[in-house]
Amino acid sequence: MQLLRRKASSSSLESPPAAKNEYSETVVADPHNAILGEHTTLHRGLKARHITMIAIGGAIGTGLIIGTGSALAQAGPGSIFISYSAVGLLVYLVMCALGEMAAWLPLSSGFTGYATRFCDPALGFSLGYTYWFKYIIVTPNQLTAAALVLQYWVPRDKVNPGVFIAVFLVVIVCINYFGVRFFGEFEFWLSSIKVTVIVALIILSLVLALGGGPDGDRKGFRYWKKPGAFATYIETGDSGRFLALWSTMVTATFAYLGTELVGVTVGEAQNPRKTIPRAIKLTFYRILFFYVLSVLLLGMLVPYDSKELIFANKASRTASASPFVVAIKLSGIHALPGILNGCILLFVFSAANSDLYIASRTIYGLAVEGKAPRFLAHTDRRGVPVYALGVSAAFSLLAFMNVSDDSKTVFGYFFNLVTIFGLLTWISILVSHIYFVRARRAQGVEDHQLAFRAPLGAAGSYGALAFCILIAIFKSFSVFVHMPKTYGNFDYKNFITGYLGIPLYLIMIFGYKIWTKSNGVTPLTADLFGGKQAIDDEEAEFLARKAEKDRGKKQGGWFYRTFISWLF
Repeated sequence: MQLLRRKASSSSLESPPAAKNEYSETVVADPHNAILGEHTTLHRGLKARHITMIAIGGAIGTGLIIGTGSALAQAGPGSIFISYSAVGLLVYLVMCALGEMAAWLPLSSGFTGYATRFCDPALGFSLGYTYWFKYIIVTPNQLTAAALVLQYWVPRDKVNPGVFIAVFLVVIVCINYFGVRFFGEFEFWLSSIKVTVIVALIILSLVLALGGGPDGDRKGFRYWKKPGAFATYIETGDSGRFLALWSTMVTATFAYLGTELVGVTVGEAQNPRKTIPRAIKLTFYRILFFYVLSVLLLGMLVPYDSKELIFANKASRTASASPFVVAIKLSGIHALPGILNGCILLFVFSAANSDLYIASRTIYGLAVEGKAPRFLAHTDRRGVPVYALGVSAAFSLLAFMNVSDDSKTVFGYFFNLVTIFGLLTWISILVSHIYFVRARRAQGVEDHQLAFRAPLGAAGSYGALAFCILIAIFKSFSVFVHMPKTYGNFDYKNFITGYLGIPLYLIMIFGYKIWTKSNGVTPLTADLFGGKQAIDDEEAEFLARKAEKDRGKKQGGWFYRTFISWLF
């Protein structure tokens, strides 16, 4: 494959030549980066189909498949339907904000680069580390979820969960080490399987709800009447139902975390100006179909007081980690729950695999910008940031906390940490977009010049920002409640894990500003064009080569052209 180098613009630095290889084109980092060297480049090995399937299947993981069970048991079907719909709209606004910036200027540093360029270098620094913290925590969280799922077959008193965690950890490290081309292909097929399974699961759930199961029971919305659509939490009556509803906002947020990962893949995406906006647009349909519809059907099949839910207060020892497994079991299908649980294990494995990838690329980006130790910017001949991968993988050893504690408890702690770091990431993306809109208006960049524009513009980002801040502040309100049976009058463990991210985030922002004496970016000084010409040239060359390669090539049959090709 031909070697493709970005031409340095007048405001960028020249990158030394990189060795030609069989994997992909070489891509240099953001021209604002402080460290550029012979072994600090990534390779554009992610094709359009890789980006699309990672965008569609990337966030279908523990949040939807397992976390939904705790929300259903705690708040009822009506509450999770409302919360998943509301947070789904929030996520779509975040993705549109990210898509507008990424389509204008695809940077290898991802959205940390946008925060640095358009808002404040201190925000870019804090966002980069916040996002890295999130992914070095979410990876062991996925491994914990795998241990939780495996307890369906093997109780922890027979085989210690640490055995399975070790196996999964070694495998995902190897997959990430083999290079972005191998990772992209592997994740493409895993995501394809995930999408196929979840679509089949939604269809099956609809059939079961309409009485097509072995029991012949047409459930409909029966469980919305008894035991009810809204459970109570902490208090009774309407206030208890509201608190239950609000508590599921956090679960819904956790389920959607990872949707923004396409913003990190732009550095290794071929023709990102086309693939990224397409992935963003698909987000709306994914939210509507995979999340909102699935939780609606789930609420029709499983009563919130079912003793089969592992997170329910009266859970039995044979409880299933996923509420979807419970739904099939309650409908009288005996063979399928075990098969589905195996598919869910694959979901979790895929999520852990992509999470480690994002963690390694995030700390790599910080190192290239001079905001992390320089050795973390080193890449091998395949473009793999090996030291960044090793450091990120080391934090996955936190999953071995399961050896001495209950998997459900550890999952809860990781859940708290990941959610607050994820919310702070979304807040930073929205703030960056607001500043980007101000800058492009001040510098005369019209809407028609954008490859993709957020439908609601800056107004949508302001609304989403307010909602994110509200969830972040009140997400762990239950820790202040008097519960003598847990940790006394104050649940300090969940308070620390629930709010630790906020002081860390603020300390990094103000600490960076004090240490470096950096100033914020004004709309007129924001760098909207640095490196853009080089990216435009790269895109034109890529499209020319692609047109040459596709000349005379069949474009597929009617079915492919009508239903499949628009995805890629």
